This record gives sequence, C-alpha cells and structure tokens, in this order.
Amino acid sequence: MTLLKDKLAGRRLILASHSPRRRELLSGAGFDFVLADGYEVEETYPATLEAERVPEYLACLKSASYPQPLTEDEVLITADTVVLCDGRILGKPAGREEAEAMLAALSGRRHRVVTGVALRHARAERSFSVASDVWFRPLRQEEIAYYVDHYRPFDKAGAYGIQEWIGYVAIEKIEGSFYNVMGLPVQAVYAELDQLADELWTPRA
Repeated sequence: MTLLKDKLAGRRLILASHSPRRRELLSGAGFDFVLADGYEVEETYPATLEAERVPEYLACLKSASYPQPLTEDEVLITADTVVLCDGRILGKPAGREEAEAMLAALSGRRHRVVTGVALRHARAERSFSVASDVWFRPLRQEEIAYYVDHYRPFDKAGAYGIQEWIGYVAIEKIEGSFYNVMGLPVQAVYAELDQLADELWTPRA
C-alpha cells in the first residue's frame, strides 16, 4: 500500500490560512505545503444557514475566492472554525471585554467546536466538517482575566486556544478530535486527501 506522502510526491499542497495552528498541525502530520498569498474574502453567510453548517460554507467560500487557477498538480486547502454555544456562533472576539464575555459564557458547560474544510483541485473538489464537544469546568473571573491578559486570544474563535494555559487547567473532557478544536481535524484531512489522491493520480488498470 502506498503512503499518502508518496502519492503526493511532486504535487503541491497550498494552504490558504493565516492560522499558525493550522500550519503547525499540517506540518506535524508530515505534509509538505506552501502558504497562499493573502487575498480578499467577504466571510458572510445566509442568515438562514444552520449554525453547524457555517464553517463548511465559509471554507468553500474561501476556496472559491482563491484568485489563482490551480494546476493539475496542486490542491488548495481552506478551512474555517467556529465555536457554538446554545446554538450561537462565537467568533473571534473584538477585544478584551468580548473575550471575557465569551469565556464566561463557556464556563461550567459544554460547547461544540466545528471546523469546515474544503479541498480543491483543477478537476475535483470536496468539503466536509468535523464537530467536537468540549466541557469547561466553572471558571473564576480572575482566571478568565488572567488568561485574556496573558494570552490575548483575540485571533481565536470562542476566545480560547485549547493548546494554551486555559486548555490545561479548565477543560474537563473532550468528545471528538482534539486537533479539530485547535483548528484543523488533521485525521479527516489526511483521509480525504488520501482518497482524493487516488481519484486524481492513481493509474487505473
């Protein structure tokens, strides 16, 4: 059986993301990739769209907005992550006050993290989403303030990073992929890329 890294030899994965966590996760899984140049995307979605479907919708929107044509040997990877609490989307906080309010809303309860991913090639594309449930123990206001002041989680959905201090001291349990909560469900990306590589490049008998 051929490993995915061998199937991708001579091909180019393009990651269109500003997230250092996604870069770290792809690298950790052994992928060689290049970063896309920045481009404009208006990240809006229909008001009637179910909250859990928003990340996949936005991942596909980011993919469709990529301005360069893809070659036969390129695959574009785009993703979007949201935190859901009581069916409400918690995006990236605008500042300290909003970050503290988000963490207070997550304190002592379960929330859901959903990441949508789109993979696109010149003649094929696929998208999917992965959900993980996360339980926070009750947080004291001093703990919330300490985390926000020292880690400044303003670039993170839900105002927290599971790989940071808050994850070590506050998360009681997770159901689903830990890496999905970080920002990319690497196992699912690996499996989908493996199938896509077979579809695109494996010679047929």
